Amino acid sequence: MPTRQTSVSSGNGSAGQVTADHGGASGVVKPPRRRSPLPLAILAALFIIAPFLAWYGTWFGRNLSDDTIAQYLTDQENPRHVQHALSQIEARIEAGDPGVKRWYPQIVKLAGSNALEIRQTVAWVMGQDNKAEEFHAALAQLLDDPAPIVRRNAALAITRFGDANGRAELITALQPFNVVAPADGILKSTLAPGSTVSVGTLLARIEQAGNVNIEVRSPLPGKIEKVFVAEGNPVSSNQTLVSIAPDERSLLEALLALRFVGAREDIATIEGHTRDMSGKIKEQAALTVKAIQSRVANVK
Repeated sequence: MPTRQTSVSSGNGSAGQVTADHGGASGVVKPPRRRSPLPLAILAALFIIAPFLAWYGTWFGRNLSDDTIAQYLTDQENPRHVQHALSQIEARIEAGDPGVKRWYPQIVKLAGSNALEIRQTVAWVMGQDNKAEEFHAALAQLLDDPAPIVRRNAALAITRFGDANGRAELITALQPFNVVAPADGILKSTLAPGSTVSVGTLLARIEQAGNVNIEVRSPLPGKIEKVFVAEGNPVSSNQTLVSIAPDERSLLEALLALRFVGAREDIATIEGHTRDMSGKIKEQAALTVKAIQSRVANVK
């Protein structure tokens, strides 16, 4: 009778090899081939590298060379590049680097950009050099910008020039901001009161005939204070949809600026809009009121 012999050999953790003898005929039965772990390792690395590259490319703290700054300032198709360059220039201004002035004409030109985020950043950067008259003039124009976040940054920045023309915008920054409907339609969705929002947060959608949807986005950071129209109801163009209460940072910045440019008639507004705020806000409001009173008294 034919005999069937089987032997298994393995060593040092290696895969075993099975040999069989069937009636004198011998053959080798190989185990399934293991796939190389390399492709999986590459895939895992990509999950790490790809987000890193995306982050590295948009992180404003990454130092840029002079040539890259010059290149980024003209990259209007990528606002993040422009903002990155502007943030680097701001840091150099604060460090007292006189070489940054070579880019001042481009910064002033960017104040007229169609991109809101660029104008917003430009307004902030120009406030870092309160001796540059070209910045002062550009900021005066940005006080009339259609975007409230740009106007507020311009108001804060122009205060550093000893210019009180941003005072009205600073007072407005202490108060809730009403967001109105950009068109007629049916309100299909809206955020709930108390929701935290930033610039660009989707606040609501308005549906029009033909399944056309218009998005309403937040023009300012803060919290939804009140919703004026319930979902499913019709709205008209310029009808108030929600009010946004200012965030703490915006309040503190406005109060600090008002210490230098606030007027006597602003005191009631300052006290009225900060009475129920946090201790930090009330403390800054008290300091601002005291500074205004002292400054007005000294003028006499």
